[in-house]
Amino acid sequence: MRAFVALELPAGFSREVSELSRQLAATCSGRFVPEGNHHLTLAFLGELCEAEVRAAMAALDEVSANAGPVSLAVDGLGTFGGGANRTLWLGIRLTDELGSLAERLRRALADRGLSFDEKPFLPHVTLARRVRLPRGELGDLVFPTSDEARCVTLFRSILSSEGASYKSLYSVEL
Repeated sequence: MRAFVALELPAGFSREVSELSRQLAATCSGRFVPEGNHHLTLAFLGELCEAEVRAAMAALDEVSANAGPVSLAVDGLGTFGGGANRTLWLGIRLTDELGSLAERLRRALADRGLSFDEKPFLPHVTLARRVRLPRGELGDLVFPTSDEARCVTLFRSILSSEGASYKSLYSVEL
């Protein structure tokens, strides 16, 4: 199964991200992430077998044992890619605690023989895929208020013609 590990967004922050997405959808076209699917990926694992899923769960247990909540502060908008494959995201400030959590998780995964996408960690919340941005201003956008993430989850990603849907496989509190 296709899987990744992510911070779940607190309810209020998640609602504000969804509201920002609605604001952006008024001036941008693309496939916006549905409300409730926003998250902050710490490690994309790709295809896992059942034994690897159990190993990933053990890694989550290890890194959460002495971890506390992680601050989420918005750091602007950005994009990956270009043309028809541009992805629009909401940047999250890379704090010491967030960077440390991602690093410890990736180390715990590697220690268990699990591979993951090794691109440098860039904390963000994906807002839209295949997005086309207008020329000029995006208008007066209201960004989410700073908050704290308290839950790390191993998600299964299910792809379909309508986009990805996510199923929580295992969660730990910070």
